Order: sequence, then C-alpha cells, then structure tokens
Amino acid sequence: MAREVKLTQEGFERLQKQLEIEQQRLGNATGILQEQTGSSDDFDDSGVEDAKREKLNIAMRIDELEDMLTRAVIIAHKEGGTNVELGSIIKLIEQKSGRELEVQLVSGAEATVLGGIRKVSDDSPLGTKLIGKKKNEMFIVDLEKNQLKYKVLEIR
Repeated sequence: MAREVKLTQEGFERLQKQLEIEQQRLGNATGILQEQTGSSDDFDDSGVEDAKREKLNIAMRIDELEDMLTRAVIIAHKEGGTNVELGSIIKLIEQKSGRELEVQLVSGAEATVLGGIRKVSDDSPLGTKLIGKKKNEMFIVDLEKNQLKYKVLEIR
C-alpha cells in the first residue's frame, strides 16, 4: 500500500495549483519541441535535445505531484490544542538570541520557507523536536555545528 501524504488544506490546494502550472508548462514545452523538430533538418540539434530534456523534467514533476495528490490525506487540525501536532502553528523563542519565530508543523511534502508562516517539516531537526511539545516547554535542537534552545510560547 502506498504511503499517505499528510497535508493541510492549504498545502493540498498549493500542490493542485502547482500541478496546473506544470501542466501548462508541459503544453508549452511540447509546442516548442514540435516547432523545433518541424523546422530543423538536424534532429541532433542541441536545442531539440534541451527541449526534450525540459519536457521530460516537467512530465516527471507532474507525475510526482499527481502521485502526492492521489495519496494525500487532509489533516484536520484542532484549534486550541495543548500539544504540538501536524498542522499546529507554533510561536517559539530562541533562548540565546531572544529571537521569536512562528512556524507551522507540516509534512515534508509541503514544507517551505517562502511567504507567510514558515512551514517546518515534521522530519526536520526542529520538526521532530516540536512534535508533542506543550506551551512553555523548552527543548534543544541539535544542528551540525551547534545547538539551539527553544521555548514554546504559543500553540494554535
């Protein structure tokens, strides 16, 4: 049985949108490849080979996205939970620097640092330490060159 991919509703919608974009890109790449092969006497032309590689890369990305979406299970996050779980939004403070940060614990399929609340994978060093933590609990994240000590300020 294929392993399920746990996603927030937002993550699921973002992957669907990405799939649509990749499908459009595939159509464009197919058109470019047809133009190049139709106008070229030499099918070993590097432009044609580049277009074939690009089309293949896009098709592989589409397969990957479709597979993730097929196996997706939308996680139902409970507001006001007392323990950190998948989907929780957590406000932390790094003890040494005093820097506060807000993260959402998500599966690796939707983890990103772009825009809005930083999405942290549940299998990242920070994510694995966050699971099950409670408000005001402290924990240490081991990194390659140092350790960071955090305190959970808020869970929502």
